[in-house]
Amino acid sequence: MSEEVASRIKTNEEVIEDLTKDLQNAQFSVDDSKKSEPESHIPEDFDASDTDSNKAEAPQHLSDDSDDEELKNQELDLTDEEKEARKEQAILLKNKGNDEFKNCKYLESVGTYTEALRLCPLKYNSDRAILYANRAASKINIERKASAIDDCTKAISLNDKYVRAYLRRAKLYEETDKFDESLEDFKKILELDPGNKEALSAIHRLPPLIEERNEKLKTEMLGKLKDLGNMILRPFGLSTNNFNLQQDPNTGGYSVNFQQNGSN
Repeated sequence: MSEEVASRIKTNEEVIEDLTKDLQNAQFSVDDSKKSEPESHIPEDFDASDTDSNKAEAPQHLSDDSDDEELKNQELDLTDEEKEARKEQAILLKNKGNDEFKNCKYLESVGTYTEALRLCPLKYNSDRAILYANRAASKINIERKASAIDDCTKAISLNDKYVRAYLRRAKLYEETDKFDESLEDFKKILELDPGNKEALSAIHRLPPLIEERNEKLKTEMLGKLKDLGNMILRPFGLSTNNFNLQQDPNTGGYSVNFQQNGSN
């Protein structure tokens, strides 16, 4: 399947919008006879396949958010030399976190990267992007996927050409059944790195999964709408079996025909 075809796959929300819009606008007709990176070269980051078979369990209440507004206030009175010194301290902490990661001390590395983020001045976008991406790698290994996605997003916001961060997030999206978001990230990776093998594989793998999910969603929605319709029509001695829903193959829209003797 080509990337052009992949780009035409409808998202979850578009399927719902199209289906409900078509049903709401359907015209009823009575018929007695007939009644769904290239990566900017950022050093000292981990390989994208940073997982471990013996993933540690992590308490979900851990707070590792760095308050950028608080950090901004702290920096108001700092000189350029002091900011540079804080950045150097953050780099030392990053190196410590890298060592902890390599030794499978993922929980400890999350804390170390967080400490580095609380030190590294906001103006050093590249360094902060690496810290967020590395922390995401650690979180992946302690099953904190949602938080890892957030960290990848923060890394990308600081460096929008950061292929490794896109790749981590794309994989996490796919693992959490967010196929549309995953496909978009893989497409972005191919813009930056046209030869990326994982992305090339993904843009062929994901569209059928999206289509399958959309068809399942349509079936589920129609079932729910049918149940609701039966509840509304029952007092009138009717059911949804009295109405035949047909899709126009040319427009994709739906029409509804009434048939008097629908079986209940």
